[in-house]
Amino acid sequence: MAERPVTSTAPELVLETDTGSTMMSPGRDYHVGRDPYSDIVLDDSRVSWHHAVLRPEEGHWTLEDEQSANGTYADGRRIREGEVGPGTVIRFGSPADGPSAVLVGRPPPAPDRPSVVSMPCLTGTFRQPSAVRRLPARTLRIGRAPDNDVVVDDLTVSRHHAELRTHPDGSHEVVDLDSHNGTYLNGRAVFRAPLGPRDLVGIGHSSFCPVDGRLQEYVDTGAVSLDVQDLTVAVGRRILLDHVSFPVGEKCLLAVVGPSGAGASALLGALTGRRPAGHGSVLYDGRDLYRDHAELRLRIGLVPRDDLPHVRLTARATLTCTAELRFPEDTSKAERRERVEEVIRELGLGQHADQPVHSLSGGQRRRVGIALELLTKPSLLFLDEPTSGPGPGTDRSVTDMLRGLADDGRTVIVVTRGMPGLDVCDRLLVLAPGGRTAYFGPPGDALRFLGFDAWPEAFEAFERDTGRDRAEEFRASSYHRKYVVNAGAQPVLPRAGPVRAPPPPRPRRRRAQFSTLVRRHCAALLADRTFLAIMIGLPFVMGAAVRAVAGTGLTLHTATDALLILCVGAVLTGAADAVRDIVTEGDFHRRERAVGLPASAYVTSKAVVLGAVTVLQAVVLTQVGLAGVDLNAPGGGGVPMPPLPEITVAVAVLTFTAAMLALLISALVRGARTKPP
Repeated sequence: MAERPVTSTAPELVLETDTGSTMMSPGRDYHVGRDPYSDIVLDDSRVSWHHAVLRPEEGHWTLEDEQSANGTYADGRRIREGEVGPGTVIRFGSPADGPSAVLVGRPPPAPDRPSVVSMPCLTGTFRQPSAVRRLPARTLRIGRAPDNDVVVDDLTVSRHHAELRTHPDGSHEVVDLDSHNGTYLNGRAVFRAPLGPRDLVGIGHSSFCPVDGRLQEYVDTGAVSLDVQDLTVAVGRRILLDHVSFPVGEKCLLAVVGPSGAGASALLGALTGRRPAGHGSVLYDGRDLYRDHAELRLRIGLVPRDDLPHVRLTARATLTCTAELRFPEDTSKAERRERVEEVIRELGLGQHADQPVHSLSGGQRRRVGIALELLTKPSLLFLDEPTSGPGPGTDRSVTDMLRGLADDGRTVIVVTRGMPGLDVCDRLLVLAPGGRTAYFGPPGDALRFLGFDAWPEAFEAFERDTGRDRAEEFRASSYHRKYVVNAGAQPVLPRAGPVRAPPPPRPRRRRAQFSTLVRRHCAALLADRTFLAIMIGLPFVMGAAVRAVAGTGLTLHTATDALLILCVGAVLTGAADAVRDIVTEGDFHRRERAVGLPASAYVTSKAVVLGAVTVLQAVVLTQVGLAGVDLNAPGGGGVPMPPLPEITVAVAVLTFTAAMLALLISALVRGARTKPP
């Protein structure tokens, strides 16, 4: 779409269609058609792919038909090009019953409107409210239960989630009712806060905005856009991303490819908001993702490249545990089970749901990882190397699945070094070394634009021809003008300084989450038969060694050796249980923390389970080694208790301490060198 001078004297208008309203600014053109990247998308077979365009002129707007098959009609008259204004009724494809649009003048904005989004009229959030109700002169309660004043059909919302309270002086406040996933005011988590006109209250996938005594509700159905503006990421003097900009439309499947060192990982962190860029902006349907990350993070799903950690559990058990962690405590088992089964059916996991994850093919394991994120119905889904590992035949099935996920109403972004089936994507972003944009546009034109026949050849050339400025070549091309400059839906969000995303709200520790983590850890230990055999056998082996040294009774010489073996056995037993525990779950745990799991519940559950196991092992170790042995204690007794129980307690404390130190080491290590089978 062509940019026009912002000094145009054409008035601002609102184009109202059956699917919503679009605020038309005189600074640009507005295209109408079936193309999903059109400004006004009309899903009707009588409408051409590129049907018509509305252009601002001096003092008025012009409607031009783009050689459509069935014509464009203004006030019942077919036109090729003509002036339109407030009150004009436009039909596309048929003068009688074609999709219609009405132009109306824009009402003056309220003087007290805060900058909740950069351009509300251009976002899905503000296209058209799903419901409008009068604000009562009393408390209005919002939640999932049928007895609320406003019922929100969303499993991420608590049964009684929040209240909007009206005070005698007419002012309002929002109060969180100890909800599981929090209540947000203009992107910030709040427990109790005054509510002003046109403030935005976020609850689950819904937003509520008071306007002129009425409460407007907007539901994030998944059809969201993402505008990436001038992202720059640097570590010291090294540039990882260099002024990367591109738009991602609704229901779009975008693939990001590039050689090693092209900044794909940095881009993924910046787009998800988990590692914000040092410069630039990411707009989630017009909302500043970094500023509102605390709220919007619950609408973003991330599937990392690493396999699932609890591979001995079945796919259904893994999904069920995740549903218990992410949904409120007041969600019934039936509700969770229904949602788990919906996701299993959606991803075609029905035949494999009751198999251990480690027995699934690589492609099926990827589907389980994606299913975990789909439980909460994210609108924006990121995947890191979704086809790494599986065979070529599976690669294509995964890409077809991603295409289906986008068509179902999500925006899907895939980061990969090279993926078969790129042709199913809507857009392709190619990054050159140094994090610079070498290409953005349709996948079918990428290799031709870059001048290569295959991706390995292109990536080798990127690394070899370091002096060639491919980013500058792309900026000078028609692809940049068409697919970046003219396709961006949002105006550039100015930045006065470095980006600093506010810290997410501190998750509240829930008893149900703690219980779920304990049960999941126990189930994972019991399902891993090899590790279980080691846990059971090690104290018996070390105890037998103690018994061999001690014989029938301890002497001054054998007592020292026996105690040394006991101590070594205790340390080995405790460390063997815990040293690999957290490191193999690193990425998975970060995903869980990002959607509200408190670290305290996670760590405490590990300590409780491992503590119980190590104490039991210490008892076995000591009893096997010293039961029935004459300990020859001075005076025949210990200090606070008999000698054998006293030694058992000391060994149990040592074993538990070793397990906790091993757990600490496991948490400090950046990643495991080997993955579980």
